[in-house]
Amino acid sequence: MDRYELRREDYSLSEDQLDLQNAYAKFFETHCTNEAVRAAEPEGFDRALWERLCATGATTMALPEQAGGDGATLVDLTLVAEELGRYLAPVPWIDHVCAARLLACLDAPELDEIVSGKRIIGLDPHLGDVTGRRLIPTASIADDLIVRDGDDIVLLTFDPIPERVENLGKLPMAWVDPADATHRKILASGPTASTAFGRALDEWRLLTASALVGLVEQSMRIAAEFAKTRYTLGVPISSLQGISHPLANMAIAVEGGRALARKAAWFLDNEPEVRPELAGAAFVFMTEEASRAATMSVHVQGGLGVSTEAAASAYLVRARGWSLAGGDPADTARHVAQVVVKKRSAQSPVAPLAPAGADAALAAV
Repeated sequence: MDRYELRREDYSLSEDQLDLQNAYAKFFETHCTNEAVRAAEPEGFDRALWERLCATGATTMALPEQAGGDGATLVDLTLVAEELGRYLAPVPWIDHVCAARLLACLDAPELDEIVSGKRIIGLDPHLGDVTGRRLIPTASIADDLIVRDGDDIVLLTFDPIPERVENLGKLPMAWVDPADATHRKILASGPTASTAFGRALDEWRLLTASALVGLVEQSMRIAAEFAKTRYTLGVPISSLQGISHPLANMAIAVEGGRALARKAAWFLDNEPEVRPELAGAAFVFMTEEASRAATMSVHVQGGLGVSTEAAASAYLVRARGWSLAGGDPADTARHVAQVVVKKRSAQSPVAPLAPAGADAALAAV
């Protein structure tokens, strides 16, 4: 038995990881109230919360020790992302740490202020050969952006920073055209650069999937608490199958998505070539489940749920908007299918074709 065999099937957290999870749960519960989330919607960003979050080491923990970080594992990062999603935190933590980890992978010298979060860096999370003008989820607040331009990985700086556009996910999103950048620096080129950028995109989708796990779990709790206190015909509506069964489905989605994300994180850290499809599969699964679960949470509360004041409505728009921040999730499903086909073809020249679309993501798991 090799030393990793048992770990591949063990998704339990260590005591240190449980402490980490609890610490960030308490942090966001204290500093990221519903009122604070609503107040940050015009910009899609709460700078005070970002500074407090950086002070906890949330940005430095994500980087390797040789780059000035604390060398946290991807499983550790999924725990922070899950709590961020649970409280709808209006901070660009996922984009920042994925971009910073990419800079560290490329040995870029720009990490000094980025490690601490004093300079915010984002990246273009779209798959494929994106050229020209594109929407980037952190472009209206980021000091620097990393994009793919042909075979080059390019660091862009804009002065002034692009203007935010209104969007469903309440993100600091803006249109970006690399040709309009004030400063432009090629970080790397060729196949090695493409591989590094692809890894960053896998990490972005993995951490976004984890954030959606937290979002779905909180949506479920909001609906469940309401269902326990709302009565019809003398019984709580939570006792009715039309309510209890969908809530049970939400719980299943949470546990399944969480296990898949942690499995993907472990393989991406330790044996990325063995299960390269898992990060994308976790993302596709959670984008579908998040929209479904958040919609159900609104329906459970009836007219209250669709009001702008209701917490459930805030989770609904982000469940749909965050899922689209990196483009159509179907692009990721196709990418997963291509990865699976390529891997099977390498194993056997007569391997059957993988199913297309979202079914490929499920088949990959």
